[in-house]
Amino acid sequence: MKKKVVVIGGGTGLSVILRGLKTFPVDITAIVTVADDGGSSGILRKELDIPPPGDVRNVLVALAEVEPLVEELFQHRFSSGDGLSGHSLGNLLLAGMTSITGDFQKGISAISRVLNVRGRVLPAANESIVLHAEMHDGSIVSGESSIPLAAKGIKRVYLSPEHVSPLPETLDALQEADLIVLGPGSLYTSIVPNLLVPGIKEAITASKAKKAYICNVMTQAGETDGYSASDHLQGLFKHCGDQLVEYILVNSTTISESVRSLYRLEKAEQVVVDSDVLESMGVTPIKGRFVLEANQKLRHDAMKVSKALMSLLEEKEQQPTYRERNRC
Repeated sequence: MKKKVVVIGGGTGLSVILRGLKTFPVDITAIVTVADDGGSSGILRKELDIPPPGDVRNVLVALAEVEPLVEELFQHRFSSGDGLSGHSLGNLLLAGMTSITGDFQKGISAISRVLNVRGRVLPAANESIVLHAEMHDGSIVSGESSIPLAAKGIKRVYLSPEHVSPLPETLDALQEADLIVLGPGSLYTSIVPNLLVPGIKEAITASKAKKAYICNVMTQAGETDGYSASDHLQGLFKHCGDQLVEYILVNSTTISESVRSLYRLEKAEQVVVDSDVLESMGVTPIKGRFVLEANQKLRHDAMKVSKALMSLLEEKEQQPTYRERNRC
């Protein structure tokens, strides 16, 4: 029987990792954020009163097994046309299928069959949620796209409505998982929103699965300025409890100066891997060169990350975690 892997997050990073994972003989479930309120997703969300489709679209394409031209068509973004400009065809198709089926998740399932998706794609909630942030100066900023722009330092994030419900399939997948992976992606606007949906962090904590967090390689301006790897982890623990994960996957190699200089223009720096602090938090670091530099941009190396995650499945009954080795 195939091992079951649940990956939670949003944004480009999640899609990159899923492209690697789908090459392995595992049963994949992707739980995707629905807090996005910018661009095409934000417009469709507001005008049609549906969850934002953008992150879901990217994950569907990452897990699809279709001709490259079909993938390109699904990702095509219109550059002209009154009312069409800025929209991707995939977003419009997801919106249309939601209208036909009367339900966002049913729409995703229908599109998944069309794209021959390898695995399941589940929204963190089957309705739109709004992400809010309390900043360090006490002010409140609402909207996923607005939070990093405030640049005031994030104290905590929370959702409205407060009583949004997770899908039963999501809770079942977490309960049955052999491995649960968080990230990579924007800490407070892509990863944490999923975990704040009532019932999800509790299901992760209660699961017997191995649990790993893929730490970002670079900090993000307005969101994780100056954060080390342990600061990222502390952000997760603050919102979800310190039993959330047992492992943290970190890139431990130095990024080239030419690439780092470009990221400095975006006020981003390489995340410092403070292994001693990570271990003192009861989490086992998995270190290696997990990043690719291409066209002066950084991406996680999907295959290396996936192989590291697969090794956790292979060692499930063999290797105790740092927390287990030091349990009183």
